[in-house]
Amino acid sequence: MRRSIRLTAAVVLASALALTGCTSLAPTTGPAPDPGSDSGDSSAKGAVALSFAGLDIQVWNTLLDKIGPKVEDAGYEFLSDDPQWDLQTQISDWESWIARGDVKAIMGYPVQSDSMVTVTQQAQQAGVQVLGYASEWEGTSAAVLIDNRTDGINLGEAMGEWVNEKYGADQAVPVALLGYWDTDLGRERSEGIVEGLKKAEANVSVTEHSVISLDDGYKAAQNQLAAVPDTKVWISMGPDPAVGAYQALLDSGVAANDPDVAVGSIDATDEILDIFTEKDSIWRVLFSPRLDDLADEMAALLVASASGEELKTSTLGSERVTADNADTFYVE
Repeated sequence: MRRSIRLTAAVVLASALALTGCTSLAPTTGPAPDPGSDSGDSSAKGAVALSFAGLDIQVWNTLLDKIGPKVEDAGYEFLSDDPQWDLQTQISDWESWIARGDVKAIMGYPVQSDSMVTVTQQAQQAGVQVLGYASEWEGTSAAVLIDNRTDGINLGEAMGEWVNEKYGADQAVPVALLGYWDTDLGRERSEGIVEGLKKAEANVSVTEHSVISLDDGYKAAQNQLAAVPDTKVWISMGPDPAVGAYQALLDSGVAANDPDVAVGSIDATDEILDIFTEKDSIWRVLFSPRLDDLADEMAALLVASASGEELKTSTLGSERVTADNADTFYVE
């Protein structure tokens, strides 16, 4: 274990609110000027941009920190934005990048994929290739994909197997599903989790919560415990809601090693790995791609696109994290 992290509820909520309340968050890897502005630092090779739907997701901030230096080492300026889950803001950011004239490629995870088709066409017409992260939509030239549905199925099945082993099939076990159905990644993972629970033939009663952030996860757990106090199983399609729910459980009096409680999620942040690797942790199931590998794939595709190389879509699968391999998932 590299370090032990325990967030208080106040820190969890403050962190989430601080992120969602900002108007712009730049990656720590280098300058990130407002879309459309000229920072004066642009390389002779031009620039590439990476646009996530919002920067209240820790994994995406980690990826920005990893990808920025790789892109800059290849001679390109690295741009990013924070649409804060607002579709029109993301469209405006992309339009500004297109108008700059030196942006060679834009990689994105849209707030709504279908609604980005028009601006994607504008980019392609201007000679700016559009690349997908985690999903593709009409007009993208290539993408770095994640097998979201399979990840969800694997998580749901593993959690269902834990339920079967711990509680049997005599009565339905309450399960809180911390899902998200407004984006391709969230929907595919959430639907996959339900499919995995069915595949395991677990006798469960599932309550769905639509969540995306730490704060969402914390509040959802509070609401779940108020409505169904005996909820023992918590399954999250993403890391941030899972951390929020985990802290809410601790704050409600659940022990970090309670043998009757199980938390499971997708995507291993360093913080989650610290919790997961604690002895007898209630964080029992974790599937994740290696974020270093994911950053390498994304940076390579951005640079290849900007350089005019032949592009190829790749799919990065997740692995089950165990006590034996957990160290290999920490971000270097």
